[in-house]
Amino acid sequence: MISATRLQAASAAVTVLSNQTEVTDWARRYFGPWWAASAVEASSVCAGPVVVGAVDPTEHAALTLQVHDGRPAEEVEYARHRMLVARDGDDIIAASPDEAIAYRYTASTGRLELSGVAVMELALAAARLAREVVRGQLLRDGWAVLHASAVVRPRDEATLLSFGGKGAGKTTTALLLASAGWQLLANDRVLVRPTGERDVEVVPWPSAAALGLGLVDSLGWGAAARGHLQEGGAFHPTQHDSVTEALLAGDFTPLWEDGKRRERKVQVFPDQFTPLFGVALATSGRAAGLLFPQVEADSSPVVTGGQALGLREDDFMSGATEDRYPDIFELAQGVDGGGRRSARDEVSARLAALPHLRVRLSHDMPASIAALRKATEAI
Repeated sequence: MISATRLQAASAAVTVLSNQTEVTDWARRYFGPWWAASAVEASSVCAGPVVVGAVDPTEHAALTLQVHDGRPAEEVEYARHRMLVARDGDDIIAASPDEAIAYRYTASTGRLELSGVAVMELALAAARLAREVVRGQLLRDGWAVLHASAVVRPRDEATLLSFGGKGAGKTTTALLLASAGWQLLANDRVLVRPTGERDVEVVPWPSAAALGLGLVDSLGWGAAARGHLQEGGAFHPTQHDSVTEALLAGDFTPLWEDGKRRERKVQVFPDQFTPLFGVALATSGRAAGLLFPQVEADSSPVVTGGQALGLREDDFMSGATEDRYPDIFELAQGVDGGGRRSARDEVSARLAALPHLRVRLSHDMPASIAALRKATEAI
């Protein structure tokens, strides 16, 4: 039996089809709160971009053999997996030995087929590629991708974007504001497009949210996260086992990979924010202000205004920085992964005209929330 999930973000859409309901259920859960994901009748899907994820060992073996039959091929890293990419006429074909998945993309029909042997790996890959199909459509339609968190004021869709390098506090800022009545639109990146004469439209880029154990504890979410696991629940499968063990033990000491290069974090599904932590999600917004946070553990939280600080080149995602998901299937048709230069320049110019606020936060969450509340009065 074939099942289907339809995804819609702004003007873009894609349908995920599969002979395994786990694959389409996963796509509906992963995107549902932020993109208009819904179950549809598979028989009604007759046109438009489609991602087909099938558990089919025979087709997987045949397509993998075709990729390795001596034709010119390029080895790339995609989603941290090794992949061999080649062409079969006008089609792009690929094989990922790590995931045991083979791919075929037919540009003329917009059909991207995945053949695999394991349901979970197939579900993850199908959702990942469905998101890339949507991104390709939006990039071609004048959207760009910002490396920023975002929250939306419910009454008027005014949106605050938070910028900064890794560890600056973008996620912390968004979650603190979400705890103060704003709606969470994104914790790490957003899609943006100039609209009208001056506005910048914002829609979410769905992904699992990575939250440090210390942040979860400071927000008062530790008991809910622990209780969820104790009741048999789970977080995103990319979460490291040591994080799950720490949550179950009630230990919120930050965990680090060897050499303290990278913190191991709680990986929260989008649809877990509301039932577990009481955080409402937004589906769209209009840029109204920019925040530039910095977390200093023992400082006094303060917000200061200033002249437009301007966006840096790396505040936009790009083909160079988005190295986890190179456009191997040419879904964006040559448009850079962060958007056309003209779109990025126009977004930068419009954002420069909005209020800019520097935010110094601390580990005193009530004081930090109070400072952010005061800042939002000017928006």
